[in-house]
Amino acid sequence: MLTAADNEYLCRVGPGTPMGTLMRRFWMPAIISSELPEPDCAPVRVRLLNEDLVAWRNTDGSVGVMQNSCPHRGASLFFGRNEENGLRCVYHGWKFDNEGQCVDMPNEPAESNFKHKIKAAAYPTEEAGGVVWIYMGPLEAKPTLPRPEWTLVPANQRVVTHYIQENNFVQGIEGGIDSSHVSFLHSTVASHRGGETDSYRVMMASDKAPEFRVAETDFGLMIGARRRVEEKRDYWRVTPFSLPFYTVIPGTPNVDRPFSGHGWVPIDDENCWLITYSWHPSRPMSDFGVNPGHNAHYVPKQENDKHRPRQSRENDYEIDREDQKNKTYTGITNGSIQDRGIQETMGAIYNRTVEHLGSADTAIIMMRRLLMRLARDLQAGREPYAATHGELLTVRSAGFLADEGASFVELADPIIRAGAR
Repeated sequence: MLTAADNEYLCRVGPGTPMGTLMRRFWMPAIISSELPEPDCAPVRVRLLNEDLVAWRNTDGSVGVMQNSCPHRGASLFFGRNEENGLRCVYHGWKFDNEGQCVDMPNEPAESNFKHKIKAAAYPTEEAGGVVWIYMGPLEAKPTLPRPEWTLVPANQRVVTHYIQENNFVQGIEGGIDSSHVSFLHSTVASHRGGETDSYRVMMASDKAPEFRVAETDFGLMIGARRRVEEKRDYWRVTPFSLPFYTVIPGTPNVDRPFSGHGWVPIDDENCWLITYSWHPSRPMSDFGVNPGHNAHYVPKQENDKHRPRQSRENDYEIDREDQKNKTYTGITNGSIQDRGIQETMGAIYNRTVEHLGSADTAIIMMRRLLMRLARDLQAGREPYAATHGELLTVRSAGFLADEGASFVELADPIIRAGAR
């Protein structure tokens, strides 16, 4: 349980807020590169950390991001002309470069130097892994771009997609690091009745009350969930929580499979981008049938909004009660929508003053404390270590069988860090 003040402190991310200031110390994955498919293509709207922005791909291929509101009289630059390495407002023709500097002001006299005095809020960008990353913090503190493993493999060895989730980013992280919900939310009816044949689901169903162990690390948290599956043998499901909002999903032991994970990028206080990344260190994703239309990467969108899933609060996430009786635990198709739906039903910002946390919520408690501590440290002038050490994002998850009493940290750490290059 949090106090109302701590809940506000944890969740609010606008300019000037402690958590928003912390987030601005990190590069954030903001746009899928294919949304800006070619030089001088149409701009796109972007909203991050309560700021309305516009992004465009310049004639030279670079990406610019600046405030959506023209500094002249506030017209939306989304409607602007993307031409000759700059974005031109269609209201009066003012043109801006990547740094937000006004470089042309055709409705002022030619001899005027007024344009040199006008600069909009603009943010540095870099591209990696098929994603446009944005840094919104002070330039003097700008770190090098982080390179998680999925950005380092060839393009055919990764799939990256995203959509909007209508709740605060913290709720998303809480779901991502909560291993006990997998035995329920993502389970089948058969797994609860003893008729499941999938080995992974059988392990999830064999012990629905895992014991949690959590260790703070240089990248964030290493979260171990221990399930007893054999006599004196445990299944450890180890999830890394990487600052400021990433996870990698653990899988089945001894199975060659792609890694997959999520990031919950704050759009504003009440919405976030769910970015999903899958990758394999050495094999193409086609070997596994993973593509933008597969499982976590398959989310049918609304006809008028390609960033919002069709299954929503308005249609009860298309729950099928017959399916719930006989097939899936929830009656909601697709694991991503199961997560999204349940997290959205908690409200845009969940009132954590009324919750009742148990031993299964250990990781959630530690994650909240970590984020709030880092935000307070930054207020006191201490920079977050992980923000300037982007190599720490190069982590994997771990799932393995171990003898009873084994140290999950000693066993998991080399597995989790095996992707470092």
